[in-house]
Amino acid sequence: MPLPKRTQLPKKKLTVMVSSTVYGIEEVLEAAYDLLTNFGYEVWMSHKGTLPVFSNRTAFENCLEGVRNCDIFLGIIGTSYGTGIDKGDAKPLSIVHHELRRAIELNKPRWLLAHENVITARTLLMKLGHVGPEARAKLTLKRSDVLGDLRLIDMYEEATLDRLPLAERKGNWVQKFYDRKDALPYIINQFRRYQEIAAYLKEHFADGPPLEPRTSHP
Repeated sequence: MPLPKRTQLPKKKLTVMVSSTVYGIEEVLEAAYDLLTNFGYEVWMSHKGTLPVFSNRTAFENCLEGVRNCDIFLGIIGTSYGTGIDKGDAKPLSIVHHELRRAIELNKPRWLLAHENVITARTLLMKLGHVGPEARAKLTLKRSDVLGDLRLIDMYEEATLDRLPLAERKGNWVQKFYDRKDALPYIINQFRRYQEIAAYLKEHFADGPPLEPRTSHP
């Protein structure tokens, strides 16, 4: 009697979750979605309505589930902090901030960008003696298009793993950008390496499902 054939799992594309607020970086998000799609990825982006959502979950739960289930995390720290989830808290963390923290906790393969204004503001405040989130929490910032919230600097420091010894900061590269023309070269040069990234994931996450090879180009 012949042995039954082994069930083959369906091939899937690599999924990239793009985590960001929208205000002020709409052009970056639109271009990133088009590029990543053309490179062969499945792109989960709330701005485009492609993040898997279920009606029995809150928006917060759907977003964190997206972080858990994606293959790759692309975080963009802009100048808008986004909305919080606990209005009872004096300073609730935004959903995007929680997404970044979850990606770091899960050690997701991640690529990160931060707006130049965030990095400049951090440098200026450090020179004035306001070092670290505890010191900045004592300050009051008038919201503006330049920088919406000082917790954006907290996000940047968490993304760079600032509190760890330098030798332990693996996955701490954060690319500075100001606008679309700054952000896109980084996205292009990192994510056009689809097969290389797929091979890396296969090597380090061998139990994952088989991946569909890239068939399209930008």
